[in-house]
Amino acid sequence: MKFLVPPVLFVLIAFTSTALAESSKDATVDELLKKLPPPEKLVKDPVQRAARQEDPALKDRLGGDVINAAERGNFAGAIKLGGHLIERYPQSAASHCLYGAVLMVDRKFPTAQSEFQRAIQLRGDFSLAYFLLGITQAVQKQFTAALPNVKKVTSLEPNEPLAWMLVSECQSGLGHKQEAVQAAQRATVVSPAYLPAWLELARAENEAGNMNECLHAVLRGADLSPDSAYMLATVGYSYINLNRIPEAIPPLQRAAHFSPNDFLVRAQLGFCLETVGQTNAAMDHLRTAAKLNPNYAPVWEHLGLAYIQQGRHREAVNCFERATQIMPSYQQAWQHLAQEYQAIGRPADAQKAAARASQLRNTAPKNSKKHA
Repeated sequence: MKFLVPPVLFVLIAFTSTALAESSKDATVDELLKKLPPPEKLVKDPVQRAARQEDPALKDRLGGDVINAAERGNFAGAIKLGGHLIERYPQSAASHCLYGAVLMVDRKFPTAQSEFQRAIQLRGDFSLAYFLLGITQAVQKQFTAALPNVKKVTSLEPNEPLAWMLVSECQSGLGHKQEAVQAAQRATVVSPAYLPAWLELARAENEAGNMNECLHAVLRGADLSPDSAYMLATVGYSYINLNRIPEAIPPLQRAAHFSPNDFLVRAQLGFCLETVGQTNAAMDHLRTAAKLNPNYAPVWEHLGLAYIQQGRHREAVNCFERATQIMPSYQQAWQHLAQEYQAIGRPADAQKAAARASQLRNTAPKNSKKHA
């Protein structure tokens, strides 16, 4: 019998400016996929999940009291009652699993692990106990210990996508990139209509450097949620990441339609339109993005670049000045500002801005990126 309920709702991630990279192209699928929740975050209510097991001990009123206390957020009470439950039913694997689930939710991980291990000793085919033990270990980044437990789940429940996704996460945590891809692929095979499985595959492919395969996984996920602004934006960012800017525009336009107040979607769409020469349309979205989040430096940079395309150099200077005020370490904006100061006849200011840009370029660590 499957231990997991039907696929849970996937929690979409909201982005803030502090999570975005310095240039527009940095705030793409790479940053986005890093912020997806790991599989354990998709497991809703481990206590209820444990309580669904068929076991006489869980029909005891004491078992119900454990569950009720946990649901009310009274974990101290639930833990105390759970201790009484396993004292009354020491040979009940389900009771140990329920007690462990309460401890896990309350982040008492070592004691929770002991309870799951005891449940496994009592019942060697208890897939839920292996799964929750693996999650508890993975949350603590004990991937070496977690991996055999979650692999055991896949042998007991080979059609459970979350188990394969957790295997993928553990392999990734151990630096086994190709094995992570293979496990994520298996999740999509056993549950091709499960959006989180495709996003896990996209993340694994991205980490392995397989950007075309990452895009393919993102596109498959988008097919499952065609009106999701999040997925449409992910598609657009994926195309940007591959420098396929014209292809990024249609999904970003749809994302802006469904989520008109998402400043990053507007900024990225404006960047793409600007890149292909649609300056007027670009400026509409860039201005909107700047109003939605006036402290997002990259949008001011690209708005300044759009003004340059229109020959409006003084407006461009204002934008680049704003970008450097928001982010004093923004080397690109300083470089543009130096060029525009020169264009409007301010050579002394141009020299100072160029010196600042040169200083930032020379002192920036290799392969490091500031976040806006």
